[in-house]
Amino acid sequence: MQELLNNPVIQSSAVPFLVGLVVAAILFPLRLAGLAAGAGFLAAVWLIGAFGFTPMTATRKIVVLGAAAPVLGVLADLAFKPTRATAPILGALFAAASIWVIWSVLVQRPTQEAALLAAGVFAFVLAIVALTVSLQDRAVRAGSAGLFLGLGAGGGAVIGASALLGQYGIALGAACGAFLLLAMILGKRVVAGATLTLAASVGAGLIAAGAMVLARLPWTSLVAIALIPLAVRLPLPERLPAWIQALVASFYALAPAACAWVLAWQSSRVI
Repeated sequence: MQELLNNPVIQSSAVPFLVGLVVAAILFPLRLAGLAAGAGFLAAVWLIGAFGFTPMTATRKIVVLGAAAPVLGVLADLAFKPTRATAPILGALFAAASIWVIWSVLVQRPTQEAALLAAGVFAFVLAIVALTVSLQDRAVRAGSAGLFLGLGAGGGAVIGASALLGQYGIALGAACGAFLLLAMILGKRVVAGATLTLAASVGAGLIAAGAMVLARLPWTSLVAIALIPLAVRLPLPERLPAWIQALVASFYALAPAACAWVLAWQSSRVI
């Protein structure tokens, strides 16, 4: 059993999916099925065993913020009534936190280069979080976005030579996939909320940004990943069952995710 749990495929796909599915199934009556994303992600972090608090590296900061996102999402869902300002405010909050994540890299760069890099990462995280959180009341679209945000960032990170960040991203995608499966079965009874959308977007956004700064994921892949929460807004067959809507939304999200992988692959060949 221990050998099985040490398998990277099990750690980054099967276990996060199963943990996410169990959490979503138990908590959906409380409108907290979105905790599947954070639970699956943290299960993978625990199994991989690469996390600690000292030294506080950029990768470990990503895990800290990835764990904080679903907690803040629960608070936002239970304690506050969402408004139009909710998504951009949360986006700006975690965009500012992304500068903390890459600070050790920024201080080693020339001032102009560091400022450009910081501005790019800030804008990317702001956009991806704000766009995804605004899907909080559309479970199928949010689940599809979360699935391919995780897979897009994780797959891109693997191609960009960051296996650990790749595992984290794929695990996040698998956990969101578990939520999406429940939404396909139960339809509108399943709620995504900020709990899911914030966990998915913060985790995927920071993983992709980290893979660009720390490894060799090209910035063009980040642009493609940022299009995922826009792609799932394309028209869906609203009168058809939720599982058909989920398949169509996932197909929409797959296109920019696949573009991110191709761009990362092309960049790795040039290098």
